[in-house]
Amino acid sequence: MPEVEIVLVQPLYEGNVGFAARVMKNFGFTRLVLVDPCEIGDDALARSSHARDVLENAERKTLNEVFAESDLVVATTGELSKSVCTSMRMPYYTPGELREIVGKVDGRVSILFGRENWGLNNEEVSRCDLICTIPTSEIYPIMNLSHAVGIVCYELAHLPRGTYRIAGKTEREALIDHFGMFLAHIDHPDHKRENTLLMLRRILGRTALTTREVSTLHGILRRAEWHIEHDGSEGHLNSP
Repeated sequence: MPEVEIVLVQPLYEGNVGFAARVMKNFGFTRLVLVDPCEIGDDALARSSHARDVLENAERKTLNEVFAESDLVVATTGELSKSVCTSMRMPYYTPGELREIVGKVDGRVSILFGRENWGLNNEEVSRCDLICTIPTSEIYPIMNLSHAVGIVCYELAHLPRGTYRIAGKTEREALIDHFGMFLAHIDHPDHKRENTLLMLRRILGRTALTTREVSTLHGILRRAEWHIEHDGSEGHLNSP
């Protein structure tokens, strides 16, 4: 069963934090994380209304702690890549599409919302497994922070229980590291490696790999490495 937490990264206005807590509780979510927030005072408490408990129990964490403790991290953004050749903010999903992926996760899912004035930066987005965007009108595409939180929470409310355990963050990171070593092994061009690994992160984020599938991919990479090292000679590679 996914454990969804809403993460507000450096929110600028305490009123938005209070409203975000309120709308979270409207849809049954109570795990709020604040990363380097503005001062939280009476205005936030007043706007949280009957979700004061969500606000008062909000955890203060660093972004590094969020990534370390999460099995799946989702970046929400209004700024998108214009082409699949630019992998930073591509591919992306609507909140409704995100529901189908998140519903399969047996672990912690952290959904990041950026600053009111300029959102999440590229470095923060690049570390995330998935990208979510709300399809707003071109007439006025910029949403209030708490409204964006509300839409995502609405779509994720009453998620079905997953039927199998997907690979956690640590397992996926180990697989990405293995792919990185494999790219070096096959002399993949240096200037392409970072973008290639970013694309792999996006692929792994949306496929909800099981632990068994991750193990199988490691095995395929190890077998390919063995054959490269032995220059295609006959032999057997014992599986671990």
